[in-house]
Amino acid sequence: MVRSRKSSTTSAPDGTPNPPRPATRAVAEGALGAVVDRARWLDAADQRLRRHLPAALAAALRLANVDGDTVVLLVPTPAWKARLRLETTTLLVAAHAAGIEARAVTLKVLPPVAPSPARPGAPLSAVARATLEAAARSVADPELRAQLLRLAASGRRPVSDGKGESTDASLEKR
Repeated sequence: MVRSRKSSTTSAPDGTPNPPRPATRAVAEGALGAVVDRARWLDAADQRLRRHLPAALAAALRLANVDGDTVVLLVPTPAWKARLRLETTTLLVAAHAAGIEARAVTLKVLPPVAPSPARPGAPLSAVARATLEAAARSVADPELRAQLLRLAASGRRPVSDGKGESTDASLEKR
């Protein structure tokens, strides 16, 4: 038996449900509110900081945190870290101009995330292959028919079982 709890959204005197809260408001009012506020503040501070930096420097860094009197910046390569280490005074002046009271700069290397290589999909089962081939036979459009047949052939080919019948190689391993 499934029991449902009465929703807290039915607080109207006539029993009609109140409209749902937007997700951002629900999160902001919940336990994650402080985290969301901090993330928004850091994003705004990052934008202010970048406006006070030369374009080349602004494009190469991202404000990660303000920890007490230390500004933590992310850079894409060790070369940028070395270059920005020499620009500490410029970074601190820009931080002050952006309203961030800082006396120290910490630079951390965070390389850009490379997209994961494409993984081949699972081999087609005999049933899937047959379904695609049947769909191809029922289609009048020759281009779509060719695409469906190509897709059906793209999976692992059936192997012969020695009796002239084909079986799916992936099923033999079971």
